[in-house]
Amino acid sequence: MSSLTAHHVGITVSDLDSTLSFYRDVLGLAVVTRFEVGGEAFSTAVGVENATGRFAHLDGGDVRIELVEYDPVGDAHSGATLDQPGATHVGLSVDDVDAVVADLPPHVETLSDPQTTESGTRIVFLRDPEGNLVELLEV
Repeated sequence: MSSLTAHHVGITVSDLDSTLSFYRDVLGLAVVTRFEVGGEAFSTAVGVENATGRFAHLDGGDVRIELVEYDPVGDAHSGATLDQPGATHVGLSVDDVDAVVADLPPHVETLSDPQTTESGTRIVFLRDPEGNLVELLEV
């Protein structure tokens, strides 16, 4: 088997533009590229008949964050809490969790105030506009 390296973490969203605005304008991630994909090969690969997708790739440091809006839109997936099997989140390291949280716009929901775990890592979880969980951690 060839050697594997992480390329991206994908998040399916219902509104690419508003979610992209959050990751770019609130969290400060740079947009690497935007593109659209469709056609038979794409539909077959994703297992969705007549699928098209609008994509945005953001610079997440060592890995890209991929936001994708599909047409047709599937059923909503509830990943309300982290302890549910299949739950996902994106982890982003920051220099100062408390400073980042202090600078968040008032409409950004956090699960709690920043906490220091037993391992000494300072963390906070927040939700993007679609309810996806984002962990900010100070290491």
